[in-house]
Amino acid sequence: MKKSFLFLLFISQTIFSQNNLSTKKIPTSYKLHNVSIEDNYSWLEEIKSVATLNWVKEQNDVTNLHINQIVGEYDFEKKIRKYNTHNSSNFPRKKGGYFFSMYYKEKDKPSSLFIRKKLEDPPTELIDTWAIFKDRNVVIENYYPSKSSSIVAFKTSNDGSDVKEVRFINTFKKELYDDVLKSVKFSDIEWNLDFGVFYKKNSNQNRIEKDSTFQIMYHKIGTSQNEDLLVYDATNKAVSFDFFTTRDKLIISEKNAITQITTYYKVSLSDESFQLVKLFEKDSEKFKLLNYINDLVYFSSKEYDWGDVRSFHVNDIGNEKTIVPQIYSHLLLQSYLTENYLFCVYKNNNKYAIRVYDYNGNFIKKFDAPEGSIFKIKYYDKESNNLFVEMNSYTIYNYNFKLNLETGEANPYFNQYIKAKPTLFPFDYFITKHVTYKSNDNKDIPLTIVYKKGTPIDGNNPTLLEAYGGFGVISLPSYSTSLLSFIEKGGVYAFAEIRGGGEKGNQWAIDGKGLKKNNSFNDFIAAAEFLIKEKYTSSNRLAISGGSNGGLVVGVAMTKRPDLFKVVIPEVGVFDMLKFDKYTIGNHHYQEYGNPNIKLEFESLLSYSPYHNIKEDVNYPTTLIITSENDDRVVPLHSYKFAAHLQNRTAQKNPIYLLEYSDSGHYGKISTYDSYVKRQADFYSFLWFHLNK
Repeated sequence: MKKSFLFLLFISQTIFSQNNLSTKKIPTSYKLHNVSIEDNYSWLEEIKSVATLNWVKEQNDVTNLHINQIVGEYDFEKKIRKYNTHNSSNFPRKKGGYFFSMYYKEKDKPSSLFIRKKLEDPPTELIDTWAIFKDRNVVIENYYPSKSSSIVAFKTSNDGSDVKEVRFINTFKKELYDDVLKSVKFSDIEWNLDFGVFYKKNSNQNRIEKDSTFQIMYHKIGTSQNEDLLVYDATNKAVSFDFFTTRDKLIISEKNAITQITTYYKVSLSDESFQLVKLFEKDSEKFKLLNYINDLVYFSSKEYDWGDVRSFHVNDIGNEKTIVPQIYSHLLLQSYLTENYLFCVYKNNNKYAIRVYDYNGNFIKKFDAPEGSIFKIKYYDKESNNLFVEMNSYTIYNYNFKLNLETGEANPYFNQYIKAKPTLFPFDYFITKHVTYKSNDNKDIPLTIVYKKGTPIDGNNPTLLEAYGGFGVISLPSYSTSLLSFIEKGGVYAFAEIRGGGEKGNQWAIDGKGLKKNNSFNDFIAAAEFLIKEKYTSSNRLAISGGSNGGLVVGVAMTKRPDLFKVVIPEVGVFDMLKFDKYTIGNHHYQEYGNPNIKLEFESLLSYSPYHNIKEDVNYPTTLIITSENDDRVVPLHSYKFAAHLQNRTAQKNPIYLLEYSDSGHYGKISTYDSYVKRQADFYSFLWFHLNK
């Protein structure tokens, strides 16, 4: 009894000290469209100033003290580690002539890249970043074998930033090349046979300034980066661009930011001058390129909401051939093209399936995943005629299957190195419901609800509601032992497929962006109301969380309807919608959010901008705002200003915490197994403590 009393006293002292954190106000205002905007915390935009660094340290000290005090009261970290030991071995990734896997040798160091020639072979280590860099923050983000697989280019994240570094290793000798490519951003690495690679180069001097990734460069193996050849330059163009290689060509797509018309170019890899040749133009709002093979363009038409597969010859672009027509209410998630087959992954409410076609559109086979589970295509083996896939759900970890195209059989695949383990819980231990609820404008919004069998639906369950709702992103079932530990403990989890995401097709995304962005937020608020009405939870037991655009959704929901929520945890969110375009890639998001320099769009942004809609007389829910020191996608100043404004009001009695991860970027502190587990345990400990207070 005495121990509990002392613990509660300690916690109350922490909360008291948190509420007395002071942030200086420097009265500042500016005008947009003759509207005066107060911005008393704009001094925090100088993220590397001594004043800001000291402020962040003070915030972190208080938050970490609070988390450290409560995390020991719960067993989340212990449970997560225990549950992870039950995970079966992931399927390796087939790239080029090898299978690649990432494994942790030591839990306090980054994972290493392992390689094998055949699935039945034992994996051998190819790259150990700890041995190369002696830095726990340097992790392999991706890897790219050359045409013959004799060289592997590997891209590293050195501090969490979106700016990466690329190095090269000889596959056979396991020796590093001297070549080092720096300032690589938002870029895959595409090979020209075994001779060299194409990449996007960033020229920012200040990481948070507007993005300057305007160029495609070519690096020849064995040379200095200073000698790299400029292949494409968009420095003076209002465009976004991307590229990939196929057979003997480099394909570049260039989308005009104003007209949304995308121009496609091809570059012959056999011509060392790499001259651009225009292929065709298409409206990006109606066209999604899938592949380019032997002058045939394969694409999905966005004119059809659920997705189809079509083709045309580059010399006859008006003569389109429908290979796989749209299947109404079946969302085409992925089209995987092989030499002989076209594999299409579909989502139909909570059911997922793979349909197999030939290139004339003839149907061959269909493989249905168990309800609530999804198949993820790993690779197709021509010799055995097997498609290798992973299956997972919210409550079942990845299981490997081989699907035979001749017999239609679906069999688990494991061997002595890719091992299966018994499921952590029986298949019927948890209940996964897929329901719909009504939005404020009478739309049916899909909602997935997961809880332990036998959980009473009495309005008293600690509940976590999440959503993303932006950029047409399709959110799929994702297994997480940390979430499972929350549900097993008696929590309820819900995910809302709100407008702005792509879960119900292209129009669903369009209806939640630009001037219609408020639909996303209203849909999310309606999800909370539904969970309360149907007695899954109550406003005193409901938490909301989301990351990036999902952080914006959460920030808007808490400022619009603070009465609905007990706990709010936005991660790396966008909160100042009048300045989002001034930093890094923000100005590429006008189509999603609107342009504050255009009056009508400014008015829409101001109507929901979380930072500008904080009211002086409202006590907002207990909040943990999470950001990262080196996030140059959604810069941390958004979180700084939002936290400062929420804290610095006399009406605010519930604690507002800010947590910034050091040496981390947009995805948080995940460089080692230990740091990942701690991050998850901290999140759920905070959640559980405050939902049960």
